[in-house]
Amino acid sequence: MAPIQRVAVLGAGVMGAGIAAHLANAGIQTFLFDIAPREEGADPRTIARKGIEAAVKAKPAALFRKSDASLITPCSYDTDADKLASCDWIVEVVVERLDIKKKVFSWVAANRREGSIVSSNTSGIPLADMAAGMPEEMRRNFLITHFFNPVRYMRLLEIVSSDATDPDVVAKMAAFCEITLGKGVVYAKDTPNFIANRVGVYAIASVLRHQQEAGLTVEQVDAIFGPALGRPKSAVFRTADVVGLDTLGHVFRNLHEYATEDEERDIFVLPDTVHQLIAAGATGQKAGAGFYKKVKKGGRSQILALDTATMDYRPAEKVRYASLGAARKVSGAAAKTAAVAYGDDEAAKAAWRVLADTLIYSANRIPEIADDIVNIDRGMRWGFGWDLGPFETWDALGVRKSVERMEAEGRTVPAWVKSMLASGRETFYARDADGVRTYATRDGGVAAVPTSPGVILLPDLKSTQTPVASNASASLNDLGDGVLNLEFHSKMNALDNDIIALYSDALDRLDRGEWEALVVGNQDGRAFCAGANIAMIMIAASQGLFGEIENLIDSLQRLVMRAKYSTRPVVTAPHGLTLGGGTEVAMHSSATQASGELYMGLVEVGVGLIPGAGGCKELAIRYLGDIPQDIDYDPNPFVQKAFERIAMARVSKSCEEARAMGYLRPSDRISMNSEHLLADAKALALGLANGGYAPPRRRTVKLPGSAGRAAIDLFLYQMAEGGFVTPHDVTVGQKLAYVMTGGDIPAGTRVTEQDLLDLEREAFLSLCGEQKTLERIAHMLQTNKPLRN
Repeated sequence: MAPIQRVAVLGAGVMGAGIAAHLANAGIQTFLFDIAPREEGADPRTIARKGIEAAVKAKPAALFRKSDASLITPCSYDTDADKLASCDWIVEVVVERLDIKKKVFSWVAANRREGSIVSSNTSGIPLADMAAGMPEEMRRNFLITHFFNPVRYMRLLEIVSSDATDPDVVAKMAAFCEITLGKGVVYAKDTPNFIANRVGVYAIASVLRHQQEAGLTVEQVDAIFGPALGRPKSAVFRTADVVGLDTLGHVFRNLHEYATEDEERDIFVLPDTVHQLIAAGATGQKAGAGFYKKVKKGGRSQILALDTATMDYRPAEKVRYASLGAARKVSGAAAKTAAVAYGDDEAAKAAWRVLADTLIYSANRIPEIADDIVNIDRGMRWGFGWDLGPFETWDALGVRKSVERMEAEGRTVPAWVKSMLASGRETFYARDADGVRTYATRDGGVAAVPTSPGVILLPDLKSTQTPVASNASASLNDLGDGVLNLEFHSKMNALDNDIIALYSDALDRLDRGEWEALVVGNQDGRAFCAGANIAMIMIAASQGLFGEIENLIDSLQRLVMRAKYSTRPVVTAPHGLTLGGGTEVAMHSSATQASGELYMGLVEVGVGLIPGAGGCKELAIRYLGDIPQDIDYDPNPFVQKAFERIAMARVSKSCEEARAMGYLRPSDRISMNSEHLLADAKALALGLANGGYAPPRRRTVKLPGSAGRAAIDLFLYQMAEGGFVTPHDVTVGQKLAYVMTGGDIPAGTRVTEQDLLDLEREAFLSLCGEQKTLERIAHMLQTNKPLRN
């Protein structure tokens, strides 16, 4: 089938504009349609244009970079119907009313070309009702593609098809949404609210029921059903405020109206508390009040929480429970969940009741809403941000142990779950003798957990092979085809001596010709590398062990330069948090395969330091090194911009922002789907190796020396006089300026990379000797926030 190259989005509201923006992130030309304004003489494309403008201003950012909005063309149904024939995919995102949707689909049928795919983003209207009356050919190309908001950040996409939908259309849309848009695709049935909203809203309804019974406060509920149970920090009531209580009410009503065969149908009746809030206009964050309310008091913001007994707001209170404390002492979502659920305080009792409700309800929804547990678990992880889906949670609790407790409490456990236990299988997920991850099916069988072709999952890889080498902080893994992988697995993947040692070992193996290429990457969902181990630096500096710090920085500098100039390709695969030393590691490579969601920057000034492992040097080289040496240029604007990036600790909010800032090269590649990142990096590494790779030539850059520092010094003076920076900020800034301008050299002198590395190392060591720097490091370690001293 022909590739999808042009898309029409019908409806320029928040969701439609968000879908159009994410298509633009992927480089897809998009037409954004909406109705023409009713005012006579108005521009018919005004509403669509306002949708694009809203996407550009959205927070969090809907676009990787604002300039990508140029890929979205505003259109109106009245004036631009002819554009529909050029589109490969048409996605409807209008108001959730069947009569309006059917009117839009009639317009689509009259203007599309045969073979184009048509989908609806509905969150609950049955596909069968929308497809009724469509031409037969259009029905074959019709399905539901349900995105979650905000589109860029929510990974889940639910696909719903009918018997009339061409299976090739489903496969094409799944592949496009997974690879090009980076979505996690699940396959849902044409049932009320599909998978994630069906189970997720049930879990919220269960919380509301048990909150009333137990008399828990809003803050207590959110403390229990947040990170301690592997759920988002926004938990239940903060999430409801963000989504909007009116929206939540709509979903509740939809489920109660359409899920007529649901054994728990009555749970989808909104509590009086929520009805009262909606009636009062307190619909959540967008209204300024919901379950929480932010107010100004004494010039400072204060969070108030709703007292559901009196319906008045009061200051939010700290919540402490022994079971939540126990969860903080263990690592991993599975251990945390078990620690809470099997505790004996009120938090544990509430958690258990809701978990038991939700697990049984989820098991009863197969095959109604999905064919298997995998689609349900993925739906909840990708759509609601749960660390573990319902069946993964059940495994964490111990299926047999929890089932015995459920039955002792008089709960009815689904027969198929009991049959699984009776057959001798103790968990929903397990690995077979070949290391393949399998799951239990409802009919008593076992099936392999599906993965996309070519995707490399390190847990699966490591289940079938022993690492080539490993230590406490890193491993070397065989990716196949002669490609070696260096995986970090320290806390937040922070650089330490073990990582440095194993990275050096990997480069030694490349030099000996044992491997064709190296990929530096991991599959930690949060961070590629959040920087260096600053605790280790603080301890050494406090004890006056500056020789050890110098050796650490020198070894890091030598390491990254070896990687950059390796005779065999070294590909880095940054994703998520890539900060400080993580940025320096990622930049020193033959090439980079980056994730679309990339938060990358040199942030060392936040702890009173400057980049010491080549970050200053590499940014200067990237800004100036490509200018032909026979051109007489003024380096000051380039140096000042590089200084600003580092001095302001600017962090990219996307891969394209990282490219614009110089942290990614123009030639570096992007993987929209983080699950594909490692495989894409391997393919890039092999391409370089098979193409006769040779390392780049070493470069020199012309720097302004002390003459160029004058402008930076003036800037620092003005910032200090205005009260925008502290004296220690000025000290750090002056050290950074000394490095970035090349030290004490005549203006226009060419310097080598090693010259800049030496300056970096000297400045870094000098700042380690500053008491205020040690105070900043200590404060960051204790609070995870910068100190302005």
